[in-house]
Amino acid sequence: MEVERIGVEKGVWENTEGSRKIKMREKSWKESKKMWHIAGPAILTAVSQFSIGIVTSAFIGHLGQLELAALSIVQNVIESFIYGIMLGMGSALETLSGQAVGAGQINMLGIYLQRSWIITGVTALILTPIYVFASPILKLLHQNNSISELAGRYSTWVIPQLFALAFNFPIQKFFQSQGRVWVMTMISMVALVFHILLNWVLVTKLGHGMAGAAIAGNISWWLIVLAQILYMVFGYLPDSWTGFSLSAFQHLTAFVKLSLASAIMLCLELWYYTAVILLVGSLKNPEIAVDAVSICMNLQQWTLMIALGFNAAVSVRISNELGAQHPRATKFSVVVAVTTSALFGILFTAAILATRSNFPKLFTEKPVVIRETSMLAYLLAATIFLNSIQPVLHGVAVGAGWQSLMAFINIGCYYIIGLPIGALLGYKYNFGVQALQAKDRVGAWGGPSEPPDS
Repeated sequence: MEVERIGVEKGVWENTEGSRKIKMREKSWKESKKMWHIAGPAILTAVSQFSIGIVTSAFIGHLGQLELAALSIVQNVIESFIYGIMLGMGSALETLSGQAVGAGQINMLGIYLQRSWIITGVTALILTPIYVFASPILKLLHQNNSISELAGRYSTWVIPQLFALAFNFPIQKFFQSQGRVWVMTMISMVALVFHILLNWVLVTKLGHGMAGAAIAGNISWWLIVLAQILYMVFGYLPDSWTGFSLSAFQHLTAFVKLSLASAIMLCLELWYYTAVILLVGSLKNPEIAVDAVSICMNLQQWTLMIALGFNAAVSVRISNELGAQHPRATKFSVVVAVTTSALFGILFTAAILATRSNFPKLFTEKPVVIRETSMLAYLLAATIFLNSIQPVLHGVAVGAGWQSLMAFINIGCYYIIGLPIGALLGYKYNFGVQALQAKDRVGAWGGPSEPPDS
């Protein structure tokens, strides 16, 4: 009888354990479907929009080293500086809209969007002089005179893109919070194809050089913005968009505070790219050094767009579940998103290592730049892996409203530890661009230490 009883208990335990595993698989599959519903199109959107800059680099890179170096300075110093501010100012909408959807207050989304537009529009006006006076600013930062002059001219040509970003970031958060991400994806992919054709016509066929590339970028970005606005205004989101309202000008102070917290969090992270390019621009042979690092950063940021898709997904999932007061579902969303994004990081790391002698040829024909870039492949691969995890953790912070905490974490990782080590190795010990690339790996560990509890 005792043996029979033990056998029965063992069978019950095995059935219970098996049932738990089945439930966990079902729960994981259900959460993965929810995540991919947002992450899949968000990844395609991010990759398409970021590829606009990649396409511009590819066309200009074949004009010459000086042109590529000037474009790299604009993209990685001027535009990266601006991008962090604009994305951060628009990210407050991500927190509020996601939690409003979770709480069933969809009618507030249109008001939140308009408040965000007011804030990002004013921010764009304040930042415009940076584009206008880019050349003297770069010279003041001890950048090469020839590169600074050409970069200054190009930066004034792309001012329309600054105001496109002011509209684009808030409306993206508005669509993401409601799961309307495929609309953004289709618009962005069409704009990318159009951008490639425009560059081919203006830069290659007509020979307008950097001016032609700037015109192509301006048209492509405003095509994205106007298409999204038309979709919204013409009644495809009747519950969340009921038209323009004077209510958007109310309670702006609280909205600005959250926007500033988001901007500080993101700027402290994104500006380290700016700092790296400035440091590299002060090394020997700055054109070669800037070109090599900018190629690595372009690829690094392109793969980062994959992680940003999961960033958007986990931010929406976190804010929705918190708005609905489901803390356990919130934690599980974090685990699924981090695991999936890390697997993609491993895939891209292997791809970089396998093509380390060939990927620089996509951007330049200069043997010395190709060789210098190939030497950075191992450091680039390590950075790409770490950056597959860190943005997802930032999505957790945005969804939970932890922007202020993340700002302090970023200060420690990037500026107290990462950049000083990179500068020391790069200048005192003559490791050059390899040292400055290596410090990215230190910064990439920035992120919340645990998922939210409530």
